[in-house]
Amino acid sequence: MGAILLAAATLVMLSAVHLTQGTSAASPWDLLAAVFTTGDAEATAGLRALALDSRLPRLVGGLVVGAALGVAGCALQAMTRNPLASPDTLAVNAGAHLALTGAAAFGISLPVLSSAALAFLGGGIAAGIVLTLAGFSEHAPIRLVLAGTVVAMGLASVTAALLMLYAQSTQGLFLWGSGTLNLSGISGLLPLLPVVLAAAIALVMLSRSTDVLSLGTDTAQSMGVNVAFLRGALLICAVVLSAAAVTMVGPLGFVGLCAPAIVRLASAKVIRFGRFSWALGASALAGALIVIGADVAVRALVFAVAGPNLAVAIPTGVVTSLVGAVFLVVLALRLRSAGGNQEISALPLPHRITLSRRVVLSSAAVVLLIVLIGAGLLLGDWWLRIGDIQLWLSGEAARSIDITLNFRSPRVAAAVLGGAVLAIAGALVQTVTRNPLADPGILGVAAAGGAGAIVALILFSSSAWTMSAGAAAGAALAGLIVFLLAGSHGSSPEKVVLVGIGVMTAAQAITQLLIATTNPYNQAMAISFLGGSTFGTTWGDLGPIVLVLLLAVPLVALMRRELDIISIDDLTPRILGVRLSWVRAAALIMAVLLSATAVIGIGVISFVGLAAPHMARMLVGREHRWFLPLSALLGGALVSLSDTFGRTVIAPDQLPAGLVVAVLGPPYLLWLLKRSTSKTV
Repeated sequence: MGAILLAAATLVMLSAVHLTQGTSAASPWDLLAAVFTTGDAEATAGLRALALDSRLPRLVGGLVVGAALGVAGCALQAMTRNPLASPDTLAVNAGAHLALTGAAAFGISLPVLSSAALAFLGGGIAAGIVLTLAGFSEHAPIRLVLAGTVVAMGLASVTAALLMLYAQSTQGLFLWGSGTLNLSGISGLLPLLPVVLAAAIALVMLSRSTDVLSLGTDTAQSMGVNVAFLRGALLICAVVLSAAAVTMVGPLGFVGLCAPAIVRLASAKVIRFGRFSWALGASALAGALIVIGADVAVRALVFAVAGPNLAVAIPTGVVTSLVGAVFLVVLALRLRSAGGNQEISALPLPHRITLSRRVVLSSAAVVLLIVLIGAGLLLGDWWLRIGDIQLWLSGEAARSIDITLNFRSPRVAAAVLGGAVLAIAGALVQTVTRNPLADPGILGVAAAGGAGAIVALILFSSSAWTMSAGAAAGAALAGLIVFLLAGSHGSSPEKVVLVGIGVMTAAQAITQLLIATTNPYNQAMAISFLGGSTFGTTWGDLGPIVLVLLLAVPLVALMRRELDIISIDDLTPRILGVRLSWVRAAALIMAVLLSATAVIGIGVISFVGLAAPHMARMLVGREHRWFLPLSALLGGALVSLSDTFGRTVIAPDQLPAGLVVAVLGPPYLLWLLKRSTSKTV
């Protein structure tokens, strides 16, 4: 009880400080006095408007949303018996965000309750997909986060595409999508308060059965608990709370993960927190503390550095995502492995991998890539003919054709080279971690490279070499963090991926903070860059990619035997005299450099480094002398196809190649996740 009283007192103190923050110097007492004063004096009316339209809505919104997300996370963790379950890791927030963005994109204006219902539908469908893939097995908690992250990334890509295609009708939703407490009046909150309260009361009524469920599914069933009904009810209540929170302030990242985690840690000393009803109340209090504390902290810090106007504009979700990323990493390192072999060496390979099969498939990949390069040159907002390319190569083309192909050719080259580089980097990461689910995107290397490039763009210039240096520094830092944290003894390939997801979340939060604080010109450039676009690429921009390729390819060719050996297990390399640590370090350094230069050439693109190596391995086996070249060909083909599709399908408008890949990639990764974990269920 003392812990709850202390937390409540802290929340009251933070709320008082929260009311003082803003562009006006009014005190909390002046604001509250103005609210309850009936006078019509100009000063009183101004203070009343400030309180009711700005300060109080922000405070009440933070309290309600924090409590709702804390309770939702507690319910989801009880439902799945998984300490990593939350509205973020089950993609509930991403589904609700996409539903509301879709409505705005198509010009559908809905009242508050209808918007919440739409968000509930989107979040519920997303959570259903994740749970269908990952199941309820508490013995494999990391699988749930992998499935949820993949679904969330795919949904976020569709959301980003809508924001770019319908920029006019979705104006202002970018910062809202990061989770902001800038509310225009209390009227948007009042209709949702009964919904939040009803869902919370329903969860309290389910608390006794939920306590029994914590003993195990079989035990709960033997004691007369309808487990299927209970799980469904818990899921519905959690999605209702999450949908209401997203409707109010946007997706506020990882509050639903952190709040129950704090309560669980405190339960070692406060025994009552082990009961679901007490855990709900404590999670609500912790969630409100996290949101209000994050909002107070970020506004105080930015106010001290840049003044009050910018302090009000910073999305609170950036801070909660950073905190959540740390919690995710800590929880991942404390979890046991899912058990079972999910390494590359355990994946089935095609029968009869002969030399002729490898030659034929590699040749087919070369032909496919040539065809796609030709299609990339011919297709776009203006379709050309093959004869136009011949005239262009001979210098006899008409001026309009010459200008078009001079614009398209470096874009096609960037897509091919960038895709090949990402595929090689992904293949190296998969070999080192022996994890078929690893790639530079999932491990956070690509996101951190993007953050580094954005820092270079804002602080220095937009030149290819400057941004390459920033991307290399960010990618190297991410790679170092992931493998220092997750590469220790007792770790598993799954944990490497999960720590990478935490790093990716932190890098994305930092990127959102940078974009929110920069000028509109840099902001537009950064958003386009992060979408994975080749727009505006020149031949000079390809210099870093070509240079790193010329350095990496010979080294990888020399290491092909060692890479074959370390992909088996940790014991075989030692028996055969291979210096495992040196080979791993060299491969990871090359993967980081390749990923960083790919970020500069084609922006931040996920899934290529996962899908291309896996497809190549299924076609020609695990030998790197065949597997790596085919991976590069398939990676180049995938990005080239996506770039051409994005330039052509809605011409003259364009979709960035990264968004096209990110929409196509999640289904493949989900299939791979289901396939690679099916034996461990």
